[in-house]
Amino acid sequence: MSGKIKSRIAANADLLSGSVSCDERILRDCHQLYIDADSGLVAVAQSVGVTLLAPRKKITVMLMGNHSAGKSSFINWYVEEHIQRTGVAIETQGFSFVTSGRKRESLTGNATLHLYPHFKPLHEIKGVSEYLGTEICTSRQKRFSLVTFVDSPGLVDGDMKYPFDVDQAIMWLGELCDLILVFFDPMGQALCKRTLNIVEKLNEEHGDRLRLYLSKADEAGGESDRQRVMMQIVQELCKRPGLNKCGFDMPTIYVPNPNKPSRCVNQIEEACRTIEKTINQTVQNTLNSLEKDCELITEAIADTLSQDRQTSVDNRRARCKGCLLALLGFSVPFMLMAALVLGSFSKELLEMALGDDGIEALSLYLAPVVRVFVSMSVEYQLYSCGGLIFLSFLLLILARFSFRTQPTLSGRQKRQLQEKLDYVQEVVKTKKKKLYEEYLRQSVGDQDMD
Repeated sequence: MSGKIKSRIAANADLLSGSVSCDERILRDCHQLYIDADSGLVAVAQSVGVTLLAPRKKITVMLMGNHSAGKSSFINWYVEEHIQRTGVAIETQGFSFVTSGRKRESLTGNATLHLYPHFKPLHEIKGVSEYLGTEICTSRQKRFSLVTFVDSPGLVDGDMKYPFDVDQAIMWLGELCDLILVFFDPMGQALCKRTLNIVEKLNEEHGDRLRLYLSKADEAGGESDRQRVMMQIVQELCKRPGLNKCGFDMPTIYVPNPNKPSRCVNQIEEACRTIEKTINQTVQNTLNSLEKDCELITEAIADTLSQDRQTSVDNRRARCKGCLLALLGFSVPFMLMAALVLGSFSKELLEMALGDDGIEALSLYLAPVVRVFVSMSVEYQLYSCGGLIFLSFLLLILARFSFRTQPTLSGRQKRQLQEKLDYVQEVVKTKKKKLYEEYLRQSVGDQDMD
């Protein structure tokens, strides 16, 4: 088993080493360690009653904000392809997933949920599944191979009706996304109450994932106009207790246009660095989770084997107890039968069968019992015999219940568990250590790794 996994991982590494980044290779290798049907960590953990989830190979970044805030334009700029429709009108009416793949393809809602099974609970929100889509492109610009963007519907106030509960859907997606980018545009919609309400709720639950940006900053006019817009947004945010916090930051960003130069400071690369930092943190979290899951499986297997050994000891004790009770239960009627048989024999026949010494020993042990039995009336003698028979019956019932044992592992099952334990200890942990070293070597020198 371990040799099979080693060769498969090595083959995957050789296949991918020339075309993917180190972080992408680490995330894919970790994912493969979990999902292998025969000996993946998910299957191994399930065999000992532990539930694990395989880590995702990409981070999920959701973009939200009022309509025409530049969310789709940012995605197009990041992947350097025109994937999402852009414009002043509400172009994105549902949730659109944008990810990298082998060829350009567009998927509908049902296919999207098959591609992202962890998003299947979205189907429970009425109307959402009809407004889900996925755009797959072959771009490998920046860190797009490790990112899945979620372009959300533009938010507006007033009488605008959505075909589903957009607030609930965004809040649910916020639970699963690794990063949430909120775009405020300076053209009059930045103070959209619906946007601010959702941002406030998201900040309560996932404030560490939330990043705010003033988008389309080059369209805000001069520097004084941008400062005025920024002050209005900050004032509105500070009115909400959940958003009034220290360290508030809202970089100004816009999609650069060579044909339309602007003197406005563009911090769009800051958003890229935020995405890259999230990727790095995800790689570390995945490796740390791999180590914790290995320890969890190791502990579960050890507990299973220990419990099986204790169950075997308890079963042996139960069998011994059952045998003793059964022996006592059979001895009572046996002694009554022996007494009946011996009583029917004549003295001469007993002397011939047992001899003088045997008769003397038998008289010595049975004389007290005989005296007690003879002293009783016939009625009490019958009661005594009935009581002894009932006692025998009771002992046999107790013996039957005592013989009941708990199921234990077979020798084959024990060997399989031991093999799984060895696999986790020797293969997975070794692979995890190697992946961590590979990740760290991107940042530190060889002398620091010794």
